[in-house]
Order: sequence, then C-alpha cells, then structure tokens
Amino acid sequence: MAPDQEQQGSETMSGKHGYSDDKQKHLNRLRRIEGQIRGLQRMVEDDQYCIDVLTQTSAANKALRSFALSMLDEHLKHCVAHAVANGGDEADEKVREASDAIARLVRS
Repeated sequence: MAPDQEQQGSETMSGKHGYSDDKQKHLNRLRRIEGQIRGLQRMVEDDQYCIDVLTQTSAANKALRSFALSMLDEHLKHCVAHAVANGGDEADEKVREASDAIARLVRS
C-alpha cells in the first residue's frame, strides 16, 4: 500500500476523524476507565476479596466495550458515510475496515 493510501485509511479527506467533535468527551471517558483499572490494581495490592476484584473487572470491561462501540458508531456515521457518499474503492475499503472492526469486537 502506498504511503498516501495509508494516510487515507487512518484519516478522512477533511483531515478530521469522526470522533474529533467529541474528543474531550471521549478522553474523559477513557480517564474514568483508567481510574477503574488503577482501582483494580489497588484492590489487588490491598488483597481484596476475589469476587470484589472480579466484579470491578467486569465493570471495567463493560466500560471499555461501551467506549469501543461509541468509537465504532462515530466511524460509521462519519468515515464510512463519507466514503460511501464518494463511492469507489474508498467506500469498499471503509466498509471492509468497519466489518473487520465489528468482527474483532464480537470476538473480544
């Protein structure tokens, strides 16, 4: 793949990603998830009860999964929709990327 094609794959034609408008919201969400993970570390350091650690692990997984779905939604609404409107190879590539991302999320 040529370098200019690689750039198109990771960035839209306008140079802006689908999540850019809500970037701060996404960053805040990731910081909360990071806090959950740090909390899990503290729980293990403090020898907390196994079930309590597992419960918090489940909550962190759910938060991360929710974030991933939010990013996928942004990608579909912005990047894929833009590519489909333009048609051609770019549309096929964006749809394939989205399908691959969905498959990875389903397997995780």
